[in-house]
Amino acid sequence: MQTYISVIGLGAENEELNDVAYEVGRLVAERGAIVVCGGLGGVMNAVAQGAKEAGGTTVGILPGPDRRGASEYLDIAIPTDMAHARNALVVRSGDAVIAIGAGYGTLSEIGLALKMGKPVVGLKSWTLYREGKQDTGIIAAETADKAVELAFKAIKA
Repeated sequence: MQTYISVIGLGAENEELNDVAYEVGRLVAERGAIVVCGGLGGVMNAVAQGAKEAGGTTVGILPGPDRRGASEYLDIAIPTDMAHARNALVVRSGDAVIAIGAGYGTLSEIGLALKMGKPVVGLKSWTLYREGKQDTGIIAAETADKAVELAFKAIKA
């Protein structure tokens, strides 16, 4: 069965995060998995570019009613006209989720993924606390390599 990895993260341009996302996309594609993202700029564009340039397949689940503004590196661009509500579709589509960066949209997607029982790997992302104790729902990774490795390991578990 085909593996899907949803990559979520900052939509605004951030060179450091975009570089990490590009590497994540490349590594996911090299392992033969499909990259799913929000389909726009920033981390979403960078992860799609990394995957596409490595010969992978990319899917973008777009917030608007059409494909305007979609990353040029998407093989499949799905307009939803759902704005932020499309975040649920992005995380539902993956067998695991890799979160890059710490925007509030990313936080909402992390919450949805955890509620759905999806493994979440965080790379330069959020740390959660519950009742004063660190919540272990987000698997922390320090590098793109490690994030991809942990995502695939979590899927097998």
